[in-house]
Amino acid sequence: MTERLPPWIQEWLTVVVPLGQVLLILLAAWLLRAVTRRVVDRLCTRRGFPPELAIAGRRVIGFLIYAAALLLVLERLGVSGTVLWTAFTGFAAVGAVAFFAAWSVLSNIFCTVLILTTRPFRLYDHIEILENGEKPGLKGRVIDVNLVYTTLQEHREDGSDTVLRVPNNLFFQRTVRRWRTAPAPPQTSAGEPHSEFAG
Repeated sequence: MTERLPPWIQEWLTVVVPLGQVLLILLAAWLLRAVTRRVVDRLCTRRGFPPELAIAGRRVIGFLIYAAALLLVLERLGVSGTVLWTAFTGFAAVGAVAFFAAWSVLSNIFCTVLILTTRPFRLYDHIEILENGEKPGLKGRVIDVNLVYTTLQEHREDGSDTVLRVPNNLFFQRTVRRWRTAPAPPQTSAGEPHSEFAG
């Protein structure tokens, strides 16, 4: 049938037909998503499910519909399904390796944001990270908080000052004791006060 048409119309149809099919696929996906949203809402209302379940159901169904529509659109545009699957699995493998390689750094950065927003301690507070109820933990004066570490200045018994760099995610795995001012120095056996913290 198309062979009888003039060449310029045949060229035009090679563009218009796939474009029309893409538009139909997108329209069908949009309509299907609208219908499934109403079905999920009615089902959750009738059965008395919590609203969070309805929201999660709508998001999952919408993602699946649009993912299927994207695959159909790419197929209409001439992209092979095998190529898509190979590319997806390759990107997923690289992404998984990169995610696990950077997990500790990302965890520390996220914990830094939590430290700055929830403010479990502030600069120049004296804190102690407790291992458990019996053992003393790391303690010192907070002198810096960066994206990965919190720096504590520790005054040792021999009079020397040391610096501890504590990963920020450790503060969300242990109990933290905080003093707004320097803690009271413990008494030695001779009754002389002994300072644990500098400044």
